[in-house]
Amino acid sequence: MVYDVAIVGSGFSAIAETVNLLRLLPPSASIAVVGDDPGFGRGTAYRTELHVHRLNVPAARMSLFADQPDDFVVWLREQKRAVPPDGFASRDDFGRYIRDRLASLLRNRENRATLHFIKAKATACDQCSAGRVVFQLDNGTSLEAANVVLCLGVGSARLPVAPTGVTGPMRERIISNPWRLGWLSHVEPRQTVCILGSGLTMVDQVLALRAHGHRGRIHVLSRRGLISHPHLTRKAEPVAPELPSSREISMLLLALRRQVRAGADWRAVMDGLRPLTQGLWQELTDARKGRFLRHALAWWNIHRHRLAPDVFARLEALLGDGTVTVHKGFLQTIEQDGTQLAFAFRPRGGVGGIRMRADWLINCTGMERAGIAHSPLLRQMLEQGLISADKRGLGICVGGNAQVLDRNGRPQPGLFAVGALTAGQFWEITAVPDIRVQARNVAVAISDHHPGAKDSASR
Repeated sequence: MVYDVAIVGSGFSAIAETVNLLRLLPPSASIAVVGDDPGFGRGTAYRTELHVHRLNVPAARMSLFADQPDDFVVWLREQKRAVPPDGFASRDDFGRYIRDRLASLLRNRENRATLHFIKAKATACDQCSAGRVVFQLDNGTSLEAANVVLCLGVGSARLPVAPTGVTGPMRERIISNPWRLGWLSHVEPRQTVCILGSGLTMVDQVLALRAHGHRGRIHVLSRRGLISHPHLTRKAEPVAPELPSSREISMLLLALRRQVRAGADWRAVMDGLRPLTQGLWQELTDARKGRFLRHALAWWNIHRHRLAPDVFARLEALLGDGTVTVHKGFLQTIEQDGTQLAFAFRPRGGVGGIRMRADWLINCTGMERAGIAHSPLLRQMLEQGLISADKRGLGICVGGNAQVLDRNGRPQPGLFAVGALTAGQFWEITAVPDIRVQARNVAVAISDHHPGAKDSASR
């Protein structure tokens, strides 16, 4: 079948693009969503059913629709969830919300485009003579589309070192993907757990362990030992940052520090910076972008991606009573030592090595930057010259309108990307408030070239 639009992916970016196209395209249009994830739209982050897993963005900013900013707050109220607009809902609730909103659009059969969900993985694609794209699927079929939106997310980061001599049941105690939560039921209450990484995923897994009755020691090992800061209990209004004309990273950071020292709350300054971030990123030279990624990224993350206040309070209590201990260092080896796992790591700023033993090793080093290596489809498209790789490993090259660029830097008509794949161009493009705007802009660009599309007044 030939579709007007094919959406490749099954995470939040895919559902955001789907709902926007359903709202804009006429009933004569056809959409295919290609993905092999049964939890369509919820992705990794919003599939968890544990209430302790919370959003780190206030509910008032989590609407699926850029033109209806209060929609998630309305849904929470309808579901009798006691979450105020500046509160932090559970990730499970947000997953249910986006599924509910999609279902509502699908019920309107008389006035929407045809939508087919194809449970398969796209493995290769080619451009045919008619200007369309043909995808080969892993179920042996193919599909053809006039427009394509790549909504492929990122893969789980690999362990920094490979385990040596760890076999049998002990190998099952090394958890590469902590979001497959079945492992939690196998952890005994007093066993020792080692978590690699100190970011938001670590916090989620510590709280999940506590919710499942674990009361043993938890060691956290990361290169810098930095933990995300909390949001304010009462939200401060954003403060416009006082930025210099220079785009040198050190000068930008110095200006922000001066503003905070002069009395502005740093969270308010960070929130005021948010609308400017994509533009600032695009103004940086390649050398300055590289410098930021090497030297400032870890500190950016802990200030930019903050924890709900009560979540931070729980973690702080566990750190205070010694249940959770954070180590700064570089993992060197993972081995089996009898009935436990043994780790050697080099302390940051130190020499020699420290050995540690634990019953479980949980990889919470986060998600890979959106690259090409984890996707056979993207690798094939790169070989064909249909896409080009961002030089910093931040996904693929796109223009300012999210249109994909080929190996020669030329925009590919009808080929777009949404979400983490476009981080090289937009940087801040992994959070819901940013993705929903991008998804709508791409849907508008596609609908503008479709006869019978809903007029701009309805947008």
